[in-house]
Amino acid sequence: MEIFNFDEPVQRFGTDSYKWGDGTPRNTIPLWVADMDFKTAPCIIDALKERVEHGVFGYVQAPDLYFQSLVDWHRLRHNWDIDSRKVIYTTGVVPAVSAIIKALTNPGDGVILPVPAYNCFFSSIRNNKCRIVETELKNVSSDSAQIVYTFDFDHIEELASKKENKLFILCNPLNPGGRVWTEEELSVLSKICNKHGVTVVSDEIHCELTRSGVNYTPYATIDSNAIITFSASKAFNIAGLQLANIYCPDMATRVKIDRAINDNEVCDVGPFGIAAAIAAYTKGAAWLDALRVYLDGNNQLVDSFFNQRFPMCPKAPLQATYLSWIDLRPLGVSSSRFVEDALKVGVRLADGESYGKSGFIRINFATSRNLLSRAMERLYKLPL
Repeated sequence: MEIFNFDEPVQRFGTDSYKWGDGTPRNTIPLWVADMDFKTAPCIIDALKERVEHGVFGYVQAPDLYFQSLVDWHRLRHNWDIDSRKVIYTTGVVPAVSAIIKALTNPGDGVILPVPAYNCFFSSIRNNKCRIVETELKNVSSDSAQIVYTFDFDHIEELASKKENKLFILCNPLNPGGRVWTEEELSVLSKICNKHGVTVVSDEIHCELTRSGVNYTPYATIDSNAIITFSASKAFNIAGLQLANIYCPDMATRVKIDRAINDNEVCDVGPFGIAAAIAAYTKGAAWLDALRVYLDGNNQLVDSFFNQRFPMCPKAPLQATYLSWIDLRPLGVSSSRFVEDALKVGVRLADGESYGKSGFIRINFATSRNLLSRAMERLYKLPL
């Protein structure tokens, strides 16, 4: 049985890392941008070495093996039968979402967005000259120390019934907040959106990063009219290799999206992304399973720290992702102030305002446990 060492420190300074650079002091521990500090799966590293040895890095197209690998993976892991003929590849999930908005809306149309929401969704909507139509996710937890989000279906129905609102952007699982939506929740959402002719665009990039024992429901298995974006990039820490997929069942819609991808000049991908994804989907399962167990432990560490140091702050009990979501409002300080103070003690966090929820913070705990423990020790010194 292969052993994977996620405790191994990886020096990321001097590697042009966005997360570890960006002008922050060298002694700062960055827990903000959503990439991991772990080396990717050994099978991926081996595949990339082999590709480098070939020595020619011209333009590429995804081979049949690429499509078959993602079909086999999703059938086995998630019971989702993908028709590979309905898949379009592009350089990333954000370019994919942007191209879908471009293809299916006109300037001034509304795009319904549950908040809190991934920050790039806001810019993707604005950049396509559409209106952001927010619907607040509801905290339905009976425990005042927890945040458990669900949809405000009455409000979604009201928004979907307005003919100027064309799309609904779903994050499944949710970033930030870590909810893995239930089949029942997704079914209700599907009925509402289909009733009013609103197309659901579901970002499922975090689907592999569920907590141990938690299973996600692919939205495509609920709604045959939906458009899905997904990638191996988040789970296998290969986002810099620039590759993602769009699954679109309807041919006419797929043609429009393909046209928008070409209009946005994000149709060409590189040989390394293809090689890495094939390796991930055909040989990476054991590494991913070990990673999920390690992330479970890191999640528990962060929860334990906040329960002890800031017990008055509600937290989302994460069912997926490696991104803690914490409500700071009971402290009586703004999230921006908390983030500033954390930076002073050497920890960089993400302000919830970027995700449409001022007063919250997001913490990326996908790093070695030793480094994460040091970050929590620094946060303990905050004068609050």
